[in-house]
Amino acid sequence: MSNTKQNSDSAKLRLDKWLWAARFFKTRSLASDAINGGHIHLNGTRVKPSRCLKLNDELRIQKGVVEFIVQVLVLSDRRGPATVAQTLYRETEASQSKREVQGEQRRLLANAAGGLVKRPDKRARRKIIRFTRRQD
Repeated sequence: MSNTKQNSDSAKLRLDKWLWAARFFKTRSLASDAINGGHIHLNGTRVKPSRCLKLNDELRIQKGVVEFIVQVLVLSDRRGPATVAQTLYRETEASQSKREVQGEQRRLLANAAGGLVKRPDKRARRKIIRFTRRQD
């Protein structure tokens, strides 16, 4: 049996294995956890990790705040380089544009927030201690 299954209507592959091979998740167990957690929908329905994936299936993948809507083009159970993994699926135009808009909004919010709130340094800690001791 070949490790890469292409252009066969009878070819099927476990969903968690394909998500791992397509590099959406670093491990199969993370892919299984995401599927069990309801973050992956196959053709609009919640499924189990062992569900068989077929060509031209539509997947809705929620990773944190980012959502991908992809169509399965090639079934592969081998995890290869990222360039090869990107050929296993095609992301919809709506999904791409939505991700780009959300990414830009996150960048603008991060810039508007100023910077990261950092821990006080030694001088600031001393000031805090002096201030709190005066309150007692």
